[in-house]
Amino acid sequence: MHEERPVNEQPAAAAPSPGPAGGTGAGDTSGHYVLTLSCPDRQGIVHAVSSYLFMTGCNIEDSQQFGDHDTGLFFMRVLFSAEAPVSLDKLRASFAAVGDSFQMDWQLHRAAAKMRVVLMVSRFGHCLNDLLFRARTGALPVEIAAVVSNHTDFAELVASYGVPFWHIPVTKDTKAEAEAELLALVRESDVELVVLARYMQVLSDELCKQLSGRIINIHHSFLPSFKGAKPYHQAHTRGVKLIGATAHYVTADLDEGPIIEQEVERVAHGVTPEQLVALGRDVECQALARAVKWHAEHRILLNGRRTVVFS
Repeated sequence: MHEERPVNEQPAAAAPSPGPAGGTGAGDTSGHYVLTLSCPDRQGIVHAVSSYLFMTGCNIEDSQQFGDHDTGLFFMRVLFSAEAPVSLDKLRASFAAVGDSFQMDWQLHRAAAKMRVVLMVSRFGHCLNDLLFRARTGALPVEIAAVVSNHTDFAELVASYGVPFWHIPVTKDTKAEAEAELLALVRESDVELVVLARYMQVLSDELCKQLSGRIINIHHSFLPSFKGAKPYHQAHTRGVKLIGATAHYVTADLDEGPIIEQEVERVAHGVTPEQLVALGRDVECQALARAVKWHAEHRILLNGRRTVVFS
């Protein structure tokens, strides 16, 4: 399996090498940046951040913050511009002292940088096609480095977008080898996010750990009521009036990672099982696309088992 090559040979566009925590390094002199942070809540955090930006000749263009009384944590996202060209590495180095003084978990990114993403799919292609189209039209600020699948059903679709397609078969005996190949692809392609666009394989605890906070999954919101095959048909039999989808980060707890976004749709009594499936696909696409967009724009901060999502 480790000798598998992309099914199609169209290479993805070359991307600049990222500096630490994403974005480009010393050569990056574009004018807009995004700072995200979380830390124990205390007085002076906003003042320290705004003072730092003022002293470095930067201008705040958008700022959002949230203090969680339950966890005692403070969260912040700041979009700012620099009056004079400055590298991302220099900004990171100079902000480190502020971060250390408040015990911040922080990241600094170039706002215009497109996040490099790998999409994973099995045999349901609606979310895959939706994300490919949104990325092509600029609706998603991502660069799709590759599509990985345990089947070859969508090789031609992916090729039509000029994206490399990697066929990595998975069996019970080859699961560890398949995941090692995926991790190698993620590292070698400078991938920052893996999206399970209806990838129907359970990931190992070790893989979830290594890519913690960097894998997003989508599933219908009927769990745990309707498990197994044909959940929409099961829901139709029970006469459900509301269907939905949940996009969340992947953890070792199956389908129980921190929720990012949910979408719902009301259904009438006359809807057929086939129509229910079609509606379900639509809400899955919408919820997943929003989650990917917000992650790529650095709008999501982890808050234990929950998320803080800045609009």
